[in-house]
Amino acid sequence: MTWPIRILTPVGVLPRLLPGPLRLRILLAIHKMHRRIATLLSALTFLLTATAATSQAQGTPKDFTPKSKNAILMDGDTGGILYRFNSDALVPPASMSKIMTAAVVFKLLKQGKLQMSDEFVMSVRAWRNGGAPSGTAAMMVPVNTKVRLDELLQGMIVQSGNDAAMAIAEGIAGNEDAFARLMEEEARRIGLAKSQFRNATGLFHPDHLMTVRELAILARHIIKEYPEYFPLFAQREFLYRRHKFANRNPMLFADPNVDGMKTGYIKAAGYGIVVTSKVNGRRLIAAIAGATSEAERRDEVRRLLDWGSNNVGEFKLFDASEVVGRARVWGGNSLYVPLVGNGEVNVWLPRFPAAQRLKGEIVYAGPLKAPVAKGAEVARLRVTSTSNAMQEVPLFAAEDVPEGGVMRRGLDSLAHLAFRLFQR
Repeated sequence: MTWPIRILTPVGVLPRLLPGPLRLRILLAIHKMHRRIATLLSALTFLLTATAATSQAQGTPKDFTPKSKNAILMDGDTGGILYRFNSDALVPPASMSKIMTAAVVFKLLKQGKLQMSDEFVMSVRAWRNGGAPSGTAAMMVPVNTKVRLDELLQGMIVQSGNDAAMAIAEGIAGNEDAFARLMEEEARRIGLAKSQFRNATGLFHPDHLMTVRELAILARHIIKEYPEYFPLFAQREFLYRRHKFANRNPMLFADPNVDGMKTGYIKAAGYGIVVTSKVNGRRLIAAIAGATSEAERRDEVRRLLDWGSNNVGEFKLFDASEVVGRARVWGGNSLYVPLVGNGEVNVWLPRFPAAQRLKGEIVYAGPLKAPVAKGAEVARLRVTSTSNAMQEVPLFAAEDVPEGGVMRRGLDSLAHLAFRLFQR
């Protein structure tokens, strides 16, 4: 059963987003539940139609075709995906996985279990396998030297020092294997379901793997959870003893909008980079892997950021207080609660292609249990475009749903049981 809904979009909102006149139609297609553990989905289908005349001032939106093997562009404010290409393939992340090493340290600092003034010893193992004798990127700490944690973090992030990462791992967990287990535990806690860690450095191990999607999620996590430590990734140089290290992220010097994050290279994976940028107040996070050279890595991530800045726009789907859909309630005096956004419901999506279909899902863990309070966040609207971009918007209960009587709760229990049996 379908209910056609016409959305009236104010003309003044969209001229800069799409060339020419814009017609936006949203068709609410299906209202059904899918059983996946305890998650309920209500499906909608959106049809976005744009008419054509080209605006000289704006130009025509263009598609993005990467040269690297893996790429993703994330809206850092919402976590929405603006572009993806082989984004879920597991690849060796090389030194980009040092972002995860940093995340573990930042968590312990925030919890007060570590202090920046804490000192760790550069062990013979860390010096030999990650320091000057290793021939890899190193902070050049002499063997058996005590080093402050704040210096080791700078050496690991700015110089990508493998000796610094190993010293941190040994100082926190006793050995690098134990620290890798901490990395994996923290990865699961923050929602990285596929990442596998076997060391603190990113040096090659066949089972040390990440996806560019999870690298972007990790970058966003650090920006949101550890704003006091995130500026370390923007630090352009680091002085240690007689060494002056320049940040290995070339985009810090090439683009004034870039404020982090981390490069990586090993022969088995090629060149990769995670970059964070802020353009006109909008946060972008780009990650690529599998580039064939430093130059290609730099040029590819720059093209991806430019594409995101020039070819992504904000679209209004629903007015403030307009009902987006309904969620099933168990044990309430009403079977459903209407859902609204926090003000207007807007999404950021690519403006290419000019006419594209948007698929929407209202996602919530359900049925919701009464009582449901007005204004409570109870669901999310997930919108996916033809170009595989994806955005999520929180949805809120538009009214109170008090708890129903004993008979109502009993009938709801029978109905829910019957639904579960039917879904098997």
